[in-house]
Amino acid sequence: MTPVLSIEGLSKEFTLHQQGGTRITVLENVNLDVMAGEAMSITGQSGRGKSTLLKLIYGSYKASGGTVRVLHNGAWVNVAGAQPRDILRLRQQTIGYVTQFLRVIPRIPAIDIVAEPLIDRDVAPDVAVGRARDLLARLNIPEKLWHLSPMTFSGGEQQRVNIARGFAAHHPILLLDEPTASLDEENRSRVLSMIAEARAAGSAVVAVFHDEEERRKACEREVAL
Repeated sequence: MTPVLSIEGLSKEFTLHQQGGTRITVLENVNLDVMAGEAMSITGQSGRGKSTLLKLIYGSYKASGGTVRVLHNGAWVNVAGAQPRDILRLRQQTIGYVTQFLRVIPRIPAIDIVAEPLIDRDVAPDVAVGRARDLLARLNIPEKLWHLSPMTFSGGEQQRVNIARGFAAHHPILLLDEPTASLDEENRSRVLSMIAEARAAGSAVVAVFHDEEERRKACEREVAL
């Protein structure tokens, strides 16, 4: 099988400019491949660089060394050396990312936030909004909240909006950073079902889970940092 994500010799070093230029190596010589439809979990103690690895794949952090190659429209793109405009295209079409926290523009309704990834792909607005409605309902966001800004929501509600947005459009690579950490049992179960559906549709999933049991349910392989 051909991987859709291939990482070779990846390293990340941070320079603490306010502490005399001290350098801290967070990741060093990371190598891994992920196939379409596979779910892999990243494990390790706090501070080992799990979230950093996801951000390197997504292009939020610049690698100190190595390559992060992503299969995009049939061609390989090295995220570690890509131009910002190319990274934006990758995010729009190929790499989805559910972060730990929802970051949104104030006063934008939840339903528009969820529909936006589909609108960006030129999906008809009524289709995009319909998909958003289905996801918000599935994740138990009350309909009375759909047209309000998530800035006023509880932490769990914001996270569910975040998850709905991440799953709105199909992405060949789906990054998940503790997607169930602030959810109750029912909603955790629903998110695990959504992950399974994304895998069945061909998404390669790279995830960080707080709960070991959920990690084992969602992922078939673990890579320890």
